[in-house]
Order: sequence, then C-alpha cells, then structure tokens
Amino acid sequence: MSGFLFFLIPIGLFATLAVLGVGIYSLAKGGAFAKENSNKLMRLRVLAQAITIALMFLFLFLIGKGPS
Repeated sequence: MSGFLFFLIPIGLFATLAVLGVGIYSLAKGGAFAKENSNKLMRLRVLAQAITIALMFLFLFLIGKGPS
C-alpha cells in the first residue's frame, strides 16, 4: 500500500502545481476567464493541496508503522 502512495504523492504535487500555475497565469493575464474562474481555481488548488498533504501523512504513518 505504501508503494502505491509513493507514486500518488508526485501526481498530487503536480496537480497542485498545475492548478496554481493556471491560476497565476489567469490572474496575470486578466480578462473574463480570470473573473469567472479565479475563485474556482483557488478552491481547486486548496483541495488538491489538502489531498496531497493527507497522502503524505498517510504514507508517513504507514512507513512508521513498519511491517507487522
């Protein structure tokens, strides 16, 4: 299980980075897209970040527990 989480964490990190990048780009560019989607992108980034942090804590918990 911890091996599977080890591969999910970088995916979560990349997803967070991608949403953050799109959000920063849209705010810098401005326009209708930024007005309509900036709050949604911020919420999506927070969600992706929370999921990634939860996966990290779960991974560390499983690693610290060790084989039984």
